[in-house]
Amino acid sequence: MNDRRHWSEATQGIRSAEYRTELREHSPAIFATSSFVYDSAGQAARVFASEEPGYIYSRFTNPTVEAFEKRLAAMEGAEACVATASGMAAEMTLLMTLLRSGDHVLASRTLFGSTISLFNNYFVKFGVEFSYVDPCDLDAWRVGVRRNTRLLFAETPTNPLCEIVDIAALAEIAHKAGALLCVDNCFLTPALQQPLRFGADLVIHSATKFLDGQGRCVGGAVLGDRKRVGEEVFSFMRTAGPCLSPFNAWVFLKGLETLALRMQAHSAGALRLAQWLAGRPQVAKVYYPGLPDHPQHALAARQQRAGGGIVSFDLKGGKDAAFKLIDATRMLSITANLGDTRTTITHPATTTHHRIGAEARARAGIGDGLVRIAVGLEDVDDIIADLEPGLS
Repeated sequence: MNDRRHWSEATQGIRSAEYRTELREHSPAIFATSSFVYDSAGQAARVFASEEPGYIYSRFTNPTVEAFEKRLAAMEGAEACVATASGMAAEMTLLMTLLRSGDHVLASRTLFGSTISLFNNYFVKFGVEFSYVDPCDLDAWRVGVRRNTRLLFAETPTNPLCEIVDIAALAEIAHKAGALLCVDNCFLTPALQQPLRFGADLVIHSATKFLDGQGRCVGGAVLGDRKRVGEEVFSFMRTAGPCLSPFNAWVFLKGLETLALRMQAHSAGALRLAQWLAGRPQVAKVYYPGLPDHPQHALAARQQRAGGGIVSFDLKGGKDAAFKLIDATRMLSITANLGDTRTTITHPATTTHHRIGAEARARAGIGDGLVRIAVGLEDVDDIIADLEPGLS
């Protein structure tokens, strides 16, 4: 029997969580409604009391959003998923659910700038403590754990230096301390990496990136077990309302159908670009886990199906050289977003990470000569040709 539990991620992205109305549509429908009606007052009472299945209000129950949640959960190997209005809304929802005053979070020092801002500027006001360590130094993680550590938080690969965190080792450290491990899987998606299979407790996504794949909508998701995510995270989302719109959920549903193919294509293009950049005399260093000289190349090969679509590199000449390269491009899109069919290029020190300050950037290894490219689906030879003038 063709058991859907054994389908590949590519098949799950297309065939799992298929909802059809009585009209028997082949493509998922959009349920663009704020509320739902009932046949009687008694039925409404039963649905509100969870005595009968049914939808109530699209802030927390909507068929299109539910289909996206179930499909993404199937691809990640998670019991539950809660979709949110953005990736940052997913982080905020998770932290508000898990943490209380006096708790400590141990995080990678290389995180998305807005994540660090959320930690340092907002959650500290509620008495939550944060500290940061080198994402690849397991001893630093072990030493950094405290008696009140509730959560370990990491990206892998990291943004923008593509450092690889050993998920299984980090999960062991977290669980030994009685803490949870959350992994941001935005850069690779479940098509290339499934952190829960390596022991992580929670996964965060910015669906805005590769899950959509075409730069159309903003959204996020939290994934994990049925109790913690399906009940506790869901309860906060229901109450506070950082919910995903049905239209955006429909767009993401369609994005998941091509995710596996796109991620392989992004990865193949990124590897070729990284190899080309590594041979350029103007480039001081290339950061891409698919290159054999990457410090965690062997680890990436164990826990990833491919290297992903992000390539970062340091230019000799610092900020001036970086701006010259970026401004010389004619095809690449100068934008900080990533995960698009269109290749994007940005200068992290002055865009994605400018708010964390020069000192924090220096500790994280984000220099003024660093450029990040999110490789799209154009012909790689055309991407290289667009970069050539700025490197001449």
